[in-house]
Amino acid sequence: MQQTDVKSAHLDASGVAYPAPTRVRGFQLAPGGTAGEILFYDNPAAASGTVKLTLSLTTNLAVIASMIPGEGVRFENGVYISLPTDSSITIFYG
Repeated sequence: MQQTDVKSAHLDASGVAYPAPTRVRGFQLAPGGTAGEILFYDNPAAASGTVKLTLSLTTNLAVIASMIPGEGVRFENGVYISLPTDSSITIFYG
């Protein structure tokens, strides 16, 4: 197993978290009070293609943090995240 540096990216709205191949290793998200889903697309530029990770949100405003076990989730092309209204997320990748 090769050691990699872990980096972070923060989004306050849907967008590109990282535009190249990587592994998402964890996240911290702040729900905005709107129920919905957070979708992680294997795409470097848009909310289309393969969804590799889906997180469901309720109207709860509590911050949620989690590390992804093992090597994390592999994104072959990049990471685009679709967020519900008023939510924000920080991902940890590398």
